[in-house]
Parts: sequence; C-alpha cells; structure tokens
Amino acid sequence: MKKFNFIIMLICLSFLVSVTTAAGQSVTVMGIWTGAEADAFAKMVAPFEAETGIKVEFTGTRDLPAILTTRVEAGNPPDVSVMPNPGQMLEFAKDGKLIDLSTFMDMEALKSEYSNAWLDLGSYQSKLHAIFISADLKSLVWYNPKAFAAAGYTVPNTWDELMVLSDKMVADGNTPWAIGLESGAASGWPGTDWIEDIMLRIASPETYDAWVNHELAWTNDIVVEAFEIFGEIARSERYVYGGPNAVLTIPFGDSPDALFTDPPNAYMHRQATFIKSFILDHFPDLVPGVDFDFFPFPPIKEEFGNPALGAADMLAMFNDTPEARAFMKYIASTQAQGIWVGELGKLAPNLKVDPMVYPDDITRKAAEILGEASVFRFDASDLMPAAVGSGSFWSGILDYVSGESLMNVLMQVEASALDAYSR
Repeated sequence: MKKFNFIIMLICLSFLVSVTTAAGQSVTVMGIWTGAEADAFAKMVAPFEAETGIKVEFTGTRDLPAILTTRVEAGNPPDVSVMPNPGQMLEFAKDGKLIDLSTFMDMEALKSEYSNAWLDLGSYQSKLHAIFISADLKSLVWYNPKAFAAAGYTVPNTWDELMVLSDKMVADGNTPWAIGLESGAASGWPGTDWIEDIMLRIASPETYDAWVNHELAWTNDIVVEAFEIFGEIARSERYVYGGPNAVLTIPFGDSPDALFTDPPNAYMHRQATFIKSFILDHFPDLVPGVDFDFFPFPPIKEEFGNPALGAADMLAMFNDTPEARAFMKYIASTQAQGIWVGELGKLAPNLKVDPMVYPDDITRKAAEILGEASVFRFDASDLMPAAVGSGSFWSGILDYVSGESLMNVLMQVEASALDAYSR
C-alpha cells in the first residue's frame, strides 16, 4: 500500500510540475491574418490557452514573407509561423530552419486524420515540417440557380457541355462569364487559377508537377493548349461581361456581382470557396445554396477526370520548445480546426472534423468534393519561385488577355523561369 501511495504521489507531483512549467509560459506565432481572421485565430487558441496556461502571442502582418525571412536570417524567428506558401516552406526546410514535427507528433494518428496529399505537401525528404489547418477549393463555377432556371439553363457536366451552354447563352443575347483580374499589385492571379485548373484537366498530375518544377518549358504544347482554352473565353467579346478590357480592370472580388443584377450581366463565375464571403458582403440578403450555388469546374479530357485544385493555410515550427510542441499538437486537432473553419467558412484538412461545424450546406458540399477528390494539386503559382509564380505568370496573364501574342507571353515567362529556377 505504501508503494502504491508513493506512485500516486509521484504522478501527482509530475502533473503539478507540468502545470507549473506551462503556466506563465508562451509561444510566439506570426501570421498573415488581420481583422476577422485574427479574431478567428484568437477564438481558436482560447481553449488551448485555458487548458494549458500557455499564452499565444500572435503577430499579424501582410508583409509576412519579407519580415519572416529577415527574422530567420537574423536568428530571431517566431516559435511558430504561418507559411506564406509551400515553396517558401520548402526553402526553410532545405536550409534546416524548421523543426521535424514527426520527432514529437503521433504520426500514426496524423495518418488516420489527414490524407497523404496533405502530409506530403507539408513534408521535405520524408520529414514533416508543416501542418495544414484550412483549405480553399478552387475548382468551382458559381452561378445563380434562379437565373439559370428562369432562362432554361442546366448545369453542365463536361467541358463540351459547358461550351455548348456558353454558346446558347450568347445566342439568347446573354453573356456567359464574369471575370475580374484586377487585384492591385497582385493583378492577374485569378487568371493563373484558370490555367492551373485547365492544366490538371488536359494533362496528368505528373505533367502538372513537371510544369511546377520547370521540367516542362512554358512553350510546351500542353501549356500553349491550356492558355488557348482560357483565351477562348477570357479574350472573347461574346463570352465575358464587358469584354477583355473590362476583365483587366474589374476587381476580382466585385466580378461575381454580375450574376445578381436583374437581368444578370453574366451567368457563371469561376472562383474558389472564399468568394462566398465577397458575395455575402456585397449582397447580405442572399442565401447560400438558394440564391447562389456552385458546380465543379468540369473535366476537359475524359482520361484525366475531375481533379481538385486548391490552396491552404499551414504552420511550421522554428523553435523547439515544450510550448511550441503543445501548440502544434493542438493546431492539428479536430477541436482547433473545427473552430477555425467554423468561424471563416473554410475547409478543414483534418478528415475527422465534424461537417456540422461548417456554416451552410454549400460549404459542406465543397468539403465533400475536396475530401473525395482522387487527385489534388496545390495552386501552382504558389509553388513556383516568386519571380515566376507571383511575377511573370501574373503579368503574362494580363498581357495575354490584353491581346499580346501567346508565344511572346510564354517566351517571356520562360525567360524568367530559366533565371529563377537556376538560382
């Protein structure tokens, strides 16, 4: 009995030491989130702080890539940081700046809760360096179901059906598409998403990966074909609201407004799940799933099916402390991700998050499409070196839509890629 009491005493003492150690300690976290996203982050970490006594000291900045790089080079990184993109995460991992999360996290549990695609995207040389906490599905076409029904239009299932529908809309005196490429210094990015979705539907995932890694030249026939398919719509006076000149000047967040005028200025808009918040911000009385909905961006070549293109938020760890370890374990949990996606309407990478946390049926539908996709690929421009992915690719889209010859555009992007990938 004495031995039993002694063991109990040791367990209690160990617990008290653990609590005492955690209490008053902190973990520093840097991210891009401000405003509503920063508020959602505070709500997400509140249970963690209450349960552990560890204070989460968050710094939000839109200049994350530059500030994070400066702090890492100065030897003063935050304990944990949101990664600006997978490409920069890989650069930090290659330089040995990130902690291997598999040294302290339960990998078997992670494999049961995350698809291999998410774990692979967060890994470098078989070591896990980042945890994804939310995602946006990009392969969606938004439409106004009431306007579709009134005009006698039906949702297309293939690319050929989509183009037949587009032609019918034109014949009816309507405009099929609403596209806006304006986004300040980032103008052009919505067009890169079009190219990426098309690439995944006219070539294999391996070809897509080769293009991302510049093992495929920008002047390759498959890239040319992807741009031409996009150009058939975006450079057409008949297919896009306002014509190509308007496409260049309409802010991306305003472009779906054309679906909700009376009569509609356009009938379809290709964009990621996040555009729902812009629609509701501009038209707060609209009901998701009733007044607006989406259908999957349709397959183009049957053999490549209907892949999912997306982007996601991930966190990586720079300093190996008990507080940072506890925080990363919490971030990977269903509890944390359920709060985060419930606040923001994003999609949870953790497959065991309760679907009822999503705010509406169309968000649940997007989560289901993402979870069931046989092929998922990350936004290519986010994976490429910045000089290409957020440089010549973005500007190339604007040049192409403005009327510049396709081969000139692709040769310019190729020239920048030759330089960027050789560094």
